[in-house]
Amino acid sequence: MRILLTSSARAQFLEAIEYIHKDNPIAAAKMRQKAERVLRRLIRFPDSGRLIPEFPDLPFREVQVPPYRFFYRKEGMVIWVVGVWHGAQIPGTPDT
Repeated sequence: MRILLTSSARAQFLEAIEYIHKDNPIAAAKMRQKAERVLRRLIRFPDSGRLIPEFPDLPFREVQVPPYRFFYRKEGMVIWVVGVWHGAQIPGTPDT
C-alpha cells in the first residue's frame, strides 16, 4: 500500500505549509511532520479516517491534522489524498 497526492491536493498542502511558514517556520516543519505521520498510519489502517460529514454517501474519508483536514480515498493498493482544507473552510465535493 502507498499514499499519493493528486496534483491539486499537493498544491493545497504546500500552500498550507507555505502560509504557516511565513509566520512560524518551526510550526510549518512540525505541521508537515505530523501530516506525514498521520498519512503514513493510513497504510496500516486505511479505513481509520471518518466519512466526510458533509458528503457521507461518497467513497471518501478524512483524517485531521488540526487545523487541516485531509480527504482521501482508497483505490486498490493506493490511498489517494484528493484534498487538503483548513478546518474553517466548507469543502466542495472531493475530486474523484
